[in-house]
Amino acid sequence: MHHLIRRISEYLVGLLFGFGLILGGMINPSKVIGFLDLLGLWDPSLAFVMGGAVILSYGAFRMTKRSGFSLQGRVIMLDDSKPIDARLLMGSGLFGIGWGLSGFCPGPALASLGTGEWKAALFVMAMILGTWIAGRVKIGMN
Repeated sequence: MHHLIRRISEYLVGLLFGFGLILGGMINPSKVIGFLDLLGLWDPSLAFVMGGAVILSYGAFRMTKRSGFSLQGRVIMLDDSKPIDARLLMGSGLFGIGWGLSGFCPGPALASLGTGEWKAALFVMAMILGTWIAGRVKIGMN
């Protein structure tokens, strides 16, 4: 029974996250690209969506780090001692390039699958392939 309740709560949190992405306009690639177009017709509205997410996440991480437990009672250890290295910089750069070219990032792309948007499906397939390749290729990095 506990397992079922946990799965239902995970589903509901994911559903809430997806609705938040939809309401915030994050699944609209043209809105995202407008946000990234700093030298053109810049649309700052997504800064408020991301700012709200950062504030909520900051509070949740502080609460979790202090207690050491999730809301479901599972032990959580947050390690913030990892250095910024070439692998992190390369991954961040690839993420930014993909986000700028497509207007999608992983969460909104998955939420967009429900709309039948073929570009979202293509992005998700590329994301899965890229993740698979990254797990197998070590370009001189540890």
